[in-house]
Amino acid sequence: MHRTLLGLAALQASWPATRESKVGNQRGYESVAMKKMTKIRLWIEMILAGSAIACIVALFLATLGSAAGAGGAESETKQPEQTSPVGTQVYEGIITDTRCGAKHSAAVGLAAADCTRACVHRGDSFALVDGDKTYTLQGKPAELKRVAGERVKVTGTLNGTTISVASVASAS
Repeated sequence: MHRTLLGLAALQASWPATRESKVGNQRGYESVAMKKMTKIRLWIEMILAGSAIACIVALFLATLGSAAGAGGAESETKQPEQTSPVGTQVYEGIITDTRCGAKHSAAVGLAAADCTRACVHRGDSFALVDGDKTYTLQGKPAELKRVAGERVKVTGTLNGTTISVASVASAS
């Protein structure tokens, strides 16, 4: 009987420890799960941060590329312009507008003169086309409207690609 009591006492003494160990194991399982969740969260945060950095770098490089491309395009197409006005000269060419230039749209169904007048009425400027050169014309809108679409001699002062019109006469 003594042995039975001793066994019972040992069992009672070990019982709270067994219960605590089960609770401790549950806590252990929770801590293992929390560690796994923390690791997964860390990886997700690292992937998101890397993606954000990659997007920022891509935008930066695209901005640099477009700025370099625009600068290069300007330097290739930009022709040296005269910045100071040249004395009064006579220029010969066809009166048109800055929108259509030498090629008026056939789809509009208007003659070159009517197309030029319509474009100027919409806000474009008169232009003088002489071969491959196009000059914007300033001044004398009534005279320019009268000879729109015709070959003329324009007397004026050139400043860059703009002619300040002094007079307009038919080329014939």
